[in-house]
Amino acid sequence: MQNPFTLTFGKRPMELVERPVQTNEIIEAFTADPINQQMFIITGVRGSGKTVMMTEISHRLRKKEDWVVIELNPATDLLQGMLSKLNSNQVCAGMIKSAKIDLSFFGFGVSIEGAAPITDTETASIAILEKMKKSEKRLLITIDEVTNSEYMHVFASAFQIFVRQDLPVFLLATGLYENIDELQNEKSLTFLYRAPKIQLKPLNKQAIVNKYKSIFEIEVDQATQMADLTKGYPFAFQVLGYLTWNHHGDYNAVRGEYEQYLSEFVYDKIWSELSQKDRMVARGIADVEGGKIKDIREHLHMETNEFNPYRKRLIKKGILSGETRGYVYFTLPLFEEYVMENY
Repeated sequence: MQNPFTLTFGKRPMELVERPVQTNEIIEAFTADPINQQMFIITGVRGSGKTVMMTEISHRLRKKEDWVVIELNPATDLLQGMLSKLNSNQVCAGMIKSAKIDLSFFGFGVSIEGAAPITDTETASIAILEKMKKSEKRLLITIDEVTNSEYMHVFASAFQIFVRQDLPVFLLATGLYENIDELQNEKSLTFLYRAPKIQLKPLNKQAIVNKYKSIFEIEVDQATQMADLTKGYPFAFQVLGYLTWNHHGDYNAVRGEYEQYLSEFVYDKIWSELSQKDRMVARGIADVEGGKIKDIREHLHMETNEFNPYRKRLIKKGILSGETRGYVYFTLPLFEEYVMENY
């Protein structure tokens, strides 16, 4: 039997722990009538399942007759890409033709007799969306791992115009906290602040236990030990499952390999993106047992107003949890050991 787990980022694995509450929240908002919310941004640390969740929502909406779903590449001209995807969609192509929307200027579609070719991507997009609205169709655009680029600035500004004109277009984007924060701080894109952010937190522990118990046919206490090793981190759930499967269910034998995979696939990148002061604070948190903020500050010789910005940033990055007042702890499995080894 094939290994049901995967180490490939973004790929929907055969076995996964779903997030039904957050997934349904987005789908229900997008399918509501009248339309009230047209954008969601999914954030979280690398490996937290952002792309998998976005893919699941896309898959479910694509099954509905009144929805068209397209995915755009954030490294390319997004408006041009949107037009190209709509023109190549069977449903939209028929509407473009019937509405006599001439897209030949952009290098695709056909020249329509009696209709002047549209030469502006935003104008062309509005014309197509207006036709979709008359046909009672809705468009979902997904963008994975958005960054603060000129392409994204232009697209986000155009999307804001689409929304103001009451057009049936919806945006579902994923991104790391720092990239989303940088993007929404652009003067012309402050409306992104109002877009609901879904920050992905650890998976439900009992759901992980049930998965491991069923897949490996083991007792609850063994499945619980495996779940504890993952701390609810989706990529860790996949890595531990993948390695355990290849070792015939012996999860104790893969501890070293498991730690190495987390370091090389994720933690090295996360660590490289932290500032020197962020790393210093992370080391202080790793040094102090119990996670009490007062003890950590004293260990680092930092006042509250000096420590808090770093605490908040590490929480927003998905590295720390601050849910218990007065305490912090790392959300990622074996990250404390990683910090001790690398600072």
